[in-house]
Amino acid sequence: MKGRHNIKIGTELKQTRLFEDFSMGITDPAFLADPTVAPGLVPYDLTRGGALFRFRSTGNINQAAVYVQDSVNFGNWSLNGGLRLDRYDGLSSGNGFEPRIGASYQIKDTGTVLRASFGRTFETPYNENLLLSSASGVGGLATNVFGAFGSVPLKPGVRNQFNTGLQQAIGRFLLMDANYFWKYTDTAYDFDVLFNTPVTFPIAWRKSKLDGVGARISTTSLKGFQAYMTLGHTRARFFGPETGGLIFNSPVNASVFRIDHDQALEQTMNLRYQRKKDSPWVDFTWRYDSGMVAGNVPDLASALALTGAQQAAIGFFCGGVPATIASPITTCTGSYGASRVVIPKAGTENADTNPPRIAPHHVFDVSVGTDNLLHTEGPRMTLRLSVLNLANEVALYNFLSTFSGTHFMTPRSVNVTVGVNF
Repeated sequence: MKGRHNIKIGTELKQTRLFEDFSMGITDPAFLADPTVAPGLVPYDLTRGGALFRFRSTGNINQAAVYVQDSVNFGNWSLNGGLRLDRYDGLSSGNGFEPRIGASYQIKDTGTVLRASFGRTFETPYNENLLLSSASGVGGLATNVFGAFGSVPLKPGVRNQFNTGLQQAIGRFLLMDANYFWKYTDTAYDFDVLFNTPVTFPIAWRKSKLDGVGARISTTSLKGFQAYMTLGHTRARFFGPETGGLIFNSPVNASVFRIDHDQALEQTMNLRYQRKKDSPWVDFTWRYDSGMVAGNVPDLASALALTGAQQAAIGFFCGGVPATIASPITTCTGSYGASRVVIPKAGTENADTNPPRIAPHHVFDVSVGTDNLLHTEGPRMTLRLSVLNLANEVALYNFLSTFSGTHFMTPRSVNVTVGVNF
């Protein structure tokens, strides 16, 4: 630190040791109803006398980086700049040249802060099951065993990110903060699953474009009352073809699609009242989600192909008759839909402009409590009573997600928490 400067210079050296060891066998007699489709899997069909497929491999990922950065403050300006150099040596190799710069300016007379930044980052493949995703094996692990159309090591990528923002005081009681982000990535990493197993492996897409806005409006304490509201909008678009890893679709899809981060509007409002510092408090939260992308139900045919449990999860119905676990709907000639997923109308589905989404939903939570139950000095006892999902809304967070499957919103629940703060 010297004068207006705060300079940091450093290096980072890291080695990640990978060890992958798992077994897989086919237990569904219908999975290989037509063994000519994937002949490499026939020896691992346990329903027809096959044996387990075993995968075992090791590898090292070596990474090294040097960086320099500086923060400078003068007048109403605050500047940050830096440069980072990366070297990646894993199953593939690459170098990263990463400049970063940011600036903010405060207009004291109007209570305004303007900010903008640019950063270039070096993106490296995910390590989980990276060896599986990149292995060719004896005779071709991907082509001859799993029936994939390609298996090549994933290569590092590059991301350019821009951020702009505005912070504005509105009188003495309100503060608004808004920002916009834009990320453009060459070689965008993602995960896929191995058939219907819980084994996930990394893949890469040609590029991705993510952008969105976020805003927060908050109050100062108004005689014990405080409130804030946050608003967000995100577009998350990925562009094919898939590059590297195990590729199961051929010809490779080169179109654009949206992933489940994409959502038109997410909003949270919080209201809190506490008369004095050690007084009891009450807290109320309202959250609204317009619905993230749920790509597994793009049309009627895909809904009819679901199991009874899956149809019941999305609230699928045909002609006013709902599907149940015991009675799935296999044909439908009348009106159809789902209460928890928005299925695009026939002929309108588009993976980019009109994908299927989780249905919009509201959630209300309320809590009351105290941060000093016994009004003591030193250690303090806390008590909280919370009612989550006050309206007992039945809704989904996601449906058949690659990582987490299907998750329902927590039903109405009452929680009591007692704690001691030292």
